[in-house]
Amino acid sequence: MWNPLHERLASSQMNRFRKTVNTKYGINLSDYSDLYDWSVHKITAFWETMWEVSDVLVSRNYDEVVDDVTKMPGARWFSNSRLNFTENLLRRRDDHLAIISRAEGKSDRRMTYAELAGEVEKVSLALRSAGVRKGDRVVGFLPNIPEAIIAMLGSASIGAIWSSSSPDFGIQGVLDRFRQIEPKVLFAADGYQYNGKKIDSLGKLRGILSELPSVEHVVVVPFESQLPEISSVNNSVLYKDFTAGELGSMKFEQLPFDHPLYIMYSSGTTGLPKSIVHGAGGTLLQHMKELRLHCDISEEDTVFYFTTCGWMMWNWLVTNLAIGATIVLYDGAPFFPDLSAMWQMADDFEITVFGTSAKFISTCNGEGLSPIETHDLKSIRTILSTGSPLVEEGYDYVYSQVKKDVQLASISGGTDIISCFAGGNPMLPVRRGEIQCRALAMKVESFNFHGKPLSNEKGELVCTGAFPSMPIYFWNDLDGSKYHNAYFSEYPGVWAHGDYISITKEGGIKIYGRSDATLNPGGVRIGTAEIYQVVESFGEVEDSLAVGQQWKGDERVILFLKMNSGFDHSEDLKRSIKSAIRAACSPRHVPAIILPIADIPYTINGKKVEIAVKKIIHGDEALNRDALANPEALELYKELSALRS
Repeated sequence: MWNPLHERLASSQMNRFRKTVNTKYGINLSDYSDLYDWSVHKITAFWETMWEVSDVLVSRNYDEVVDDVTKMPGARWFSNSRLNFTENLLRRRDDHLAIISRAEGKSDRRMTYAELAGEVEKVSLALRSAGVRKGDRVVGFLPNIPEAIIAMLGSASIGAIWSSSSPDFGIQGVLDRFRQIEPKVLFAADGYQYNGKKIDSLGKLRGILSELPSVEHVVVVPFESQLPEISSVNNSVLYKDFTAGELGSMKFEQLPFDHPLYIMYSSGTTGLPKSIVHGAGGTLLQHMKELRLHCDISEEDTVFYFTTCGWMMWNWLVTNLAIGATIVLYDGAPFFPDLSAMWQMADDFEITVFGTSAKFISTCNGEGLSPIETHDLKSIRTILSTGSPLVEEGYDYVYSQVKKDVQLASISGGTDIISCFAGGNPMLPVRRGEIQCRALAMKVESFNFHGKPLSNEKGELVCTGAFPSMPIYFWNDLDGSKYHNAYFSEYPGVWAHGDYISITKEGGIKIYGRSDATLNPGGVRIGTAEIYQVVESFGEVEDSLAVGQQWKGDERVILFLKMNSGFDHSEDLKRSIKSAIRAACSPRHVPAIILPIADIPYTINGKKVEIAVKKIIHGDEALNRDALANPEALELYKELSALRS
């Protein structure tokens, strides 16, 4: 659907990296396929070269790149090196724009690199004065605003560990996360706006603090009012007062490569969220690879990703500061004040790399938006999509209704690795329905039940070689059993990610949904994305959800349809959908039952909650509903009589 022009391919950072490798090692890698094969067979050499081209700021260089690339988990990377994550992100201190921020109901804000460094210095010194030391936890309950980045960078400058939760989480959802890690300082805003509605955060904050005794200081950022009333919030201080102390010189603590930087969380839809700890060096180096090589981002770019502070794409976006690019933050509803708000923002800020979700693209398509006719979008070079598989119709929509000359890069990875297993590539074509490539030095394969690699067949996404952004550990997992069970119980010594994929003969990736939500009628495993791809081509259907139900010694497929306004759930429609699924997929894919439903549950990060629905229709309780954007939707599935017959 798209091919890079020769000039763009030749000048890309990926191509320059290929040439660097050829020169350094006296070899002749002619294209990306050669480069990828080299990177997964020479993992140590790859990361050594990546370290060099990234120009990582260190106070002490490493002794050894990695002790054993087959050791998973537990490989040790860049031993005895010392660095600071914040220092690497603030290497630029000039008047170039670092952050552009837009939020519902607020004026746009712009902050230069010099201004950002000054604000981070204030927070860093204030945290030190508050008694924060390396290893302490500092958390954010904040909208996607500059203060969230400033607080994170201030924390990391000391060696404190940052964790954040979006303010649209419920009290219990926040506690399920923060109570595990016992933070010392909590940054919060007084409120925010979403879809034109003002939402107070202080009441929720009081509820959180009543069950979070470890917090010694609460720093409140005025966001909805200039002077919020915080007397009822224990141990609280306004942001401007917290940072009003005497200024000195910011000290960047020099820390090991694997010093903890972030604590991230699994979605928590099927149990207490796992607290996943990521190291500073691994996060930095992996992101630099993806941003520079796979996305071809330079200091001249303006990069946007629609995200909250609780999703790993926020962390990914922030690392663009290490390159010297401008990042764009947005807080609010994506279709406010009108359906074209995000496309208008792309024009307003001349965004070059536009990051969004498959759901956003699907909604734009369903609403009949045609930005190619209503907006300029000349600045956009790359559109990134993640969160769920981008169906083939999504590719059609982007190239017909958004922009013809654009690299559409679906990317896939996750919170678990704070990065990607597969993504975009400025040297390769875009093929309909496919992720362009496996990421460099990520030894990704498709395995069958018996742990054997598959060629161009569906199987488990596994990674058979270590990589630096693997979690360094799980919090409160002293014996490592939770970590091991999460990724290594299925195939010992091999990372099993929980996605269902195939690797095409051209080297592209197709993703069929989560393997732990995989349908299994008659013992044949089916990825839900295959069904969604067919169903979403029906204009009558707004959204859909497919789950497996244990039934008479087998499993049958149940398909739920959320109808578009003005359309009925008719027998004719059901027959048409079944016929289309049978033709496009197989008879095994055809749902046994198709039912109407008023809503489809999603996580706050925009992922369909198949597993929780599956638990409910089997009579089990779905835990941690605060992880959902619309937890009330789960109630709709409890008493469906059609599921009993």
